Amino acid sequence: MDQTDDGNSSKGFAVEIQGSVAARFAAVRDVFAEVLAEQPGTGASFAVWHDGEWLVDLWGGYADAAHTRPWASDTLVMPYSVTKPIAALPVLTLVDRGLVGLDDPLQQYWSDLLAETTVREALSHRSGLVALDEEAPTEAFYDWDLMCSLLAAQRPSWEPGTAQGESALFYGHPLGQVVRAVDGRTLGQFLREEVCAPHGIDFHIGLGDGELGRVAELTGFGDEFWASQEGYPELYYPAIANPPGARDPQVVNGERWRRAEVPAVNGHGTARAVAELYVALSQGRLLSPALMTELTRSSGVGPDLVVGGGDREWGLGVALDPDGYGMGGTGGSFGWWSEPGQYAVAFLTGYVGTFDRGDRLENAVREVLGLPLL
Repeated sequence: MDQTDDGNSSKGFAVEIQGSVAARFAAVRDVFAEVLAEQPGTGASFAVWHDGEWLVDLWGGYADAAHTRPWASDTLVMPYSVTKPIAALPVLTLVDRGLVGLDDPLQQYWSDLLAETTVREALSHRSGLVALDEEAPTEAFYDWDLMCSLLAAQRPSWEPGTAQGESALFYGHPLGQVVRAVDGRTLGQFLREEVCAPHGIDFHIGLGDGELGRVAELTGFGDEFWASQEGYPELYYPAIANPPGARDPQVVNGERWRRAEVPAVNGHGTARAVAELYVALSQGRLLSPALMTELTRSSGVGPDLVVGGGDREWGLGVALDPDGYGMGGTGGSFGWWSEPGQYAVAFLTGYVGTFDRGDRLENAVREVLGLPLL
């Protein structure tokens, strides 16, 4: 592949950029340099795969707020809800193996659960398990059994199956209960051993000793970030704040959080790893064609009662739109498969902000590919 040189030569921007870009996508590197120059905290990575090759695989900036540790090719960062489709893969793998049914009652695998919902509804954000009435401590994030006991006793926010709303903090716990009941491993262990490791994908839910030293700090939790959290539906605020801590840098940059399994939000990976997962899905290396059809089938068009923003469509773990499927996360990270463009793309950032940065990067790619801009 014809590539630009590694280094930091992008139009004089004083930000160190590493990685590679296909020659005709040199403008993408310049946009990436602009994005990094605008981030006063930690850096980012950006990757695009198309037609059998990596068109873009870039990273840059720093992995710590003090700017002493450069962002490397294997720097891991937490992309919040970008984790959700990846957390769905262990359950979907068990469905493919005939060990779990999509329309099985979730109570079949989690007998203590009060909510009468199904595996499919849990996967497609239709279970109603989005907020806790009982005030929960931050400690619940580190105690799987405690969190699940709270969820088991919780009445859903709507009758399961009749509406939809992103389960911001709890999406992965019902799925993890299914995996534990059927397989015995945790969701994070299953993901590592059955999905990511066999395909060489550097994405993790629940970090071990070998990964902790590679993690970037999350930065940018200032006034601008908190202002961006205004104007959501009423249900959004309890859904993201109880238990407290998921947007507290003292919590999410801590070792206990990184080691824990909070499969709705605390995956850690690289942009290339997230894009690789979408490549593997598109090539049929993770799920059968029949299950891929289910994954990308809309569960219904309607408002999202948690995050709002007009009508939305969910598949099995993925958000859907006319361009394809994937997921964005708090702070601006995203991973996506474009069906018209036949490309996988991911932007993972350590500096929480808006999605404008990712849109600019992806549009720079789409412009070269001759696709309509987002």
